[in-house]
Amino acid sequence: MKDFNLKEAESNNKKIRLDILDTAYAAGSSSSHLGGALSMVDVLGILFKYVINYSSKNYKDQTRDRFILSKGHGCLVYYSILYNLGIISKTQLLQFEKDDSFLPGHPVKNLKYGIEFSTGSLGMGLSLGTGVALALKKINQSKVYVVIGDGECNEGSIWEAAMSASHFNLNNLVVILDNNSFQQTGLNEHIMNTHSLKDKFESFNWNVLEIDGHNLNEIFKSFINNETNQNKPKIIICKTIKGKGVSFCENNNQWHHSILSKSLYDQAILELK
Repeated sequence: MKDFNLKEAESNNKKIRLDILDTAYAAGSSSSHLGGALSMVDVLGILFKYVINYSSKNYKDQTRDRFILSKGHGCLVYYSILYNLGIISKTQLLQFEKDDSFLPGHPVKNLKYGIEFSTGSLGMGLSLGTGVALALKKINQSKVYVVIGDGECNEGSIWEAAMSASHFNLNNLVVILDNNSFQQTGLNEHIMNTHSLKDKFESFNWNVLEIDGHNLNEIFKSFINNETNQNKPKIIICKTIKGKGVSFCENNNQWHHSILSKSLYDQAILELK
């Protein structure tokens, strides 16, 4: 784990956002899931810059930590981070959604380039993470980090995995919940209201933290927080803004999945720079 530096973190996250926009624009008519990628930049930027034992030097080592993006449609943040880590090139990143690219609209397992699992069938990533954490606990205590969405919590498999993770005392499992209040077709509360996710995970016997998913100091502290009960899995519920950082995307569910035109790309780049 590296020492946290706020200015460095802000600069790093700005670069990730710029790379996401470059990639979304390069995708052209193939379109991209912008909103749910931008909402997770601040959390995942901190995770990969300062916390997770995962880098271009060790991403094939058995002792590495594992990362699973269960909400696979948010893959642009994942791919941009792999580029910033030096695992993939900018040329490869900009081949997103192109013919013969290994970077489609949802992650496909490719250990050569650091992608641990194929994901995007919502609800499956936490089950994968639970199994991997159980196996690693018996081997070397590496940690497993799983990103799920709040809309994804409509899936029953999330709760089966949550129950299992607690039962097996998977204290090497850390779940990051992107609580941006939207899913593909609208507001969560209108489509399937899960009410208090904090209460639900606590009832499943998890260590639960609720944070501002765009406060970089708070994000870093949530990862290094020493829980009172060391034998529980941990979930960090991150209150986020869908499309964070680009004014026309923020809380605008049109940008769950849409085409980024040249004029809007230029506007977004200007805002960030």
